[in-house]
Amino acid sequence: MDLSLSLQYAVIAMLVVASAWVVLKKQFPGPLRRARIALALPLLREGSPNWRQALGRWIAPAGSVVNGRIAGKDCGGCDGCG
Repeated sequence: MDLSLSLQYAVIAMLVVASAWVVLKKQFPGPLRRARIALALPLLREGSPNWRQALGRWIAPAGSVVNGRIAGKDCGGCDGCG
């Protein structure tokens, strides 16, 4: 396969992933937030290596995980509390 064609496919794939991320954030904020919390909690356990905890903090939505605890279930992630 030609290099330029492969590059085009790579760029299109990145744009599709970015577009899907925007749609998820806009149309499904609650389920996306719960999925991010579910992915982040195992990484934030005490005794995990620093790189795993940093990855967990990066994945976790802002204000959702504090000292291993999840924000309230009614929290929609609007950051209107503070």
